[in-house]
Amino acid sequence: MIILFKRLLRTTLFLTLLSTGLSPASAQQNSFKWPDGIKAAISLSFDDARLSQVDVGTPLLDQYGVKATFVLVPSAAEKRLDGWKKAAANGHELGNHTINHPCSGNFFWSKEKALENYTLKQMRAELVETNRRLEHLLGVKATVFAYPCGSTYVGRGIHTKSYVPLIAELFVAGRGWLNETPNDPAFCDFAQLTGMEMDGKDFGQVLPLIENAKKTGSWLVLAGHEIGDSGNQTTRVEMLKQLIAYAQDPANGIWIAPMGEIARYVKEQRKAPGISGK
Repeated sequence: MIILFKRLLRTTLFLTLLSTGLSPASAQQNSFKWPDGIKAAISLSFDDARLSQVDVGTPLLDQYGVKATFVLVPSAAEKRLDGWKKAAANGHELGNHTINHPCSGNFFWSKEKALENYTLKQMRAELVETNRRLEHLLGVKATVFAYPCGSTYVGRGIHTKSYVPLIAELFVAGRGWLNETPNDPAFCDFAQLTGMEMDGKDFGQVLPLIENAKKTGSWLVLAGHEIGDSGNQTTRVEMLKQLIAYAQDPANGIWIAPMGEIARYVKEQRKAPGISGK
């Protein structure tokens, strides 16, 4: 009888939500409030410190007054130090992407730096050293991170360990890769933010992601690599121009800002009464 009552209660709640035009998911979202007029947030993020990011990307973004997140491998950043210093001075967020970019040894180029052969102690040391090098090279303290290849583990088999807790300890936010959904600001784990690919896509392919984020009040973190007109792992310049124009139209209700800026805002809002996922 009790089970039947609970089922009836759930069904009644579901039908009530539908009658008001809300889904259970959107009802959860309503507990979180973006700034006035904002329906969703977008962060543009780019990995590896690729040359095209400062040769093409940051000048383009600066032209439109948009700030993005760039997670850097120090050895790659050294090839364009002046460009990265200028990016930092212009308000772009520079984060940590490790020293060695370790991924699974199933990638032939990662055999000598395979996550399967890492320990948590080694990973912590690398994260701390990356921060030290970036501060020495660029004068910035990295507060955000992106997981190389989107992998969040070290070790293998029964000895596999998550290094998500390290990211939670050392950074304001950590981002994944090739994820399938935007972040629910009332629920998301800041150390495991989803990152959705924008490489190789035109604006027509990205727009549905933005529209979905608007419907659910979500935070869409887009992730890319090169910035140019064509090529492998390349975020298209024309797509960025159209996305920025869309985001900067007040009628669309989009807040576009670096990962760390939005993460800090969301964290502060989640301290308020009635917000879940603290």
